[in-house]
Amino acid sequence: MAIELFKNLFGKTKKTAKKATVKKKVKKKKSAKKKVKKKKSAKKKTTPKKKKKKATKKKSIKKAQEKEIGVVTHYFGKISVGIIKLKSSLSLGDKIKIKGAHVDFNQSIKSMQINHKDVASARKGAEVGVKVKKRVHPKDKVYRKI
Repeated sequence: MAIELFKNLFGKTKKTAKKATVKKKVKKKKSAKKKVKKKKSAKKKTTPKKKKKKATKKKSIKKAQEKEIGVVTHYFGKISVGIIKLKSSLSLGDKIKIKGAHVDFNQSIKSMQINHKDVASARKGAEVGVKVKKRVHPKDKVYRKI
């Protein structure tokens, strides 16, 4: 009779209750193992793999080389002529770059004079008058494009 009351109250006998608790313990152990596995996999996900940096080759960009050939000493505004003191030779058709605080432009030599006479080329140390596109200023640097 006591067993029936126990069954009615709890729905299980002592023996079946013991079996149920044993099964629960086994299930808990299995679930604990799964949790351990999950923790390991979680650790793997959190640690990022170190990526190897690829060796990058620098592309060589060919820039026009420039050599300083002179300095502007004076500018005549009405006729747009700059006087250049040469540090290197210069001739008609050469491409030059004039760079200073206010200007930076390229042009080719179309007209050049020394002492009011047209010349085809000038040597180092000469002061030449060159027709320029834009206004230039004293101390502007003159470069030859190579």
